[in-house]
Amino acid sequence: MFLLKIIFISLFFYVDLFSYIDPGSGSFLIQLLIAFFAGSLFFAKSFFRKIKGFVFKKNKDIEKD
Repeated sequence: MFLLKIIFISLFFYVDLFSYIDPGSGSFLIQLLIAFFAGSLFFAKSFFRKIKGFVFKKNKDIEKD
């Protein structure tokens, strides 16, 4: 509970820090966002392919007859 109070106080009662994000950090954050979206698109694509393959799979035994 003490840690929660410290976090609450530090989040809502802050002092100006005069900090900045340098270009290296900014480009890293942009790269993280691009990688996150590319990875999530790949995951969604492979997930829906598996579902599509399961739903629309052909029965090979019927095709042989």
